[in-house]
Amino acid sequence: VQLQAFGGGLVQAGGSLRLSCKASGINFRLYDMGWYRQAPGKERELVATIGSVSNVGSIHYADSVKGRFNISRDNVRRTLYLQMNSLKPGDTAVYYCHVQSINYWGQGTLVTVSS
Repeated sequence: VQLQAFGGGLVQAGGSLRLSCKASGINFRLYDMGWYRQAPGKERELVATIGSVSNVGSIHYADSVKGRFNISRDNVRRTLYLQMNSLKPGDTAVYYCHVQSINYWGQGTLVTVSS
């Protein structure tokens, strides 16, 4: 299994970024997927999850990102996305994609939001 996350970078507060996570080695469509993040000195926390083809429409967001972030997936391209809008300095973290049922983590991509 490989999860390659990209799209992170430096952005000013109020800006937007779109993260992508390309999966290989798994039948991507069959797995619930998630985005998590870990800020410096803090524990890793859930950002958003999205259901598999057997769990269509199951989407969950952390309260801290509701209304600002949007999780989606393209099962043909085997890619998970996280559209992040109205970014805040508190969103600064390494963002990881995650295969929920097998607890597999990608390598992470750094998002830095400047004030």
